[in-house]
Amino acid sequence: MSASEQPLPSRKEELLSVAGYVLGISYPLLAISTGFRAVFQLFFKEDVTNYLAPSLSLIAAVCYLFATVGFFYRKRWAWNLSVGVLGFETVLTLVVGTLSFIYPDLIGRTVWSRFGADYGWFPLIQPLLGLVWLYWPQTRQAYGFTD
Repeated sequence: MSASEQPLPSRKEELLSVAGYVLGISYPLLAISTGFRAVFQLFFKEDVTNYLAPSLSLIAAVCYLFATVGFFYRKRWAWNLSVGVLGFETVLTLVVGTLSFIYPDLIGRTVWSRFGADYGWFPLIQPLLGLVWLYWPQTRQAYGFTD
């Protein structure tokens, strides 16, 4: 079948492709912004009394970088890595987000506090969208899984 004879992608396939691009672009951007903020607060900002918040943000930035791998490399190991990291990230967003309401002084202002409200709730929405995208049958097929 030539390129001109291939069927046009469906709406679902188009949406899936767009979601993959959004994740592939937004995750590294969030990693950079979160990482720079955390490094600045940990090493350059004076009068920091609570190191938990920037430490959690640095962990988030590392998670975002590792999750990005699976959005670009279509290998099973990359899929497994991203699913694990996105699951870990989702749990931490929920735990830290909840604790930030119960113990706001302890948690401080981190990327996950108040479920990512300071970042437009992307830290809560993105890993869920990423997991949906990674588990989508066409995405799994692209990674070499046969269901």
